Amino acid sequence: MRRVGAVLAAVGLLTLGVGINGFAATDDGSKLTIKSPASGAKVGKDIELVYELTKGSQATHAHCFVDGEYQKGWDKKTVKGMTPGTHEIKVVAADKDHQTLAAEASVKVEVQ
Repeated sequence: MRRVGAVLAAVGLLTLGVGINGFAATDDGSKLTIKSPASGAKVGKDIELVYELTKGSQATHAHCFVDGEYQKGWDKKTVKGMTPGTHEIKVVAADKDHQTLAAEASVKVEVQ
């Protein structure tokens, strides 16, 4: 039992500070900024999302998440069909293989 406890403790220490998928996101020097909407803005169900991605050594594009859910089919301009309430919109840099990188930006908005 001591060995099991020691192994679990070691695994726990090794994973401190690591992302959701178990691996730290690569910092390739990319930068992301959300220009619009501003955090706290009151918006409609369809939101024009204006962001700036300064690509580092690996970034080729960005992925969008709403309340932690990946927005498949996102057109890189509009987040559509938001339900009323407070939501977090996050944009994350990604590489050619769609692996997310460390650069990210997020805003919280109030959908009317």
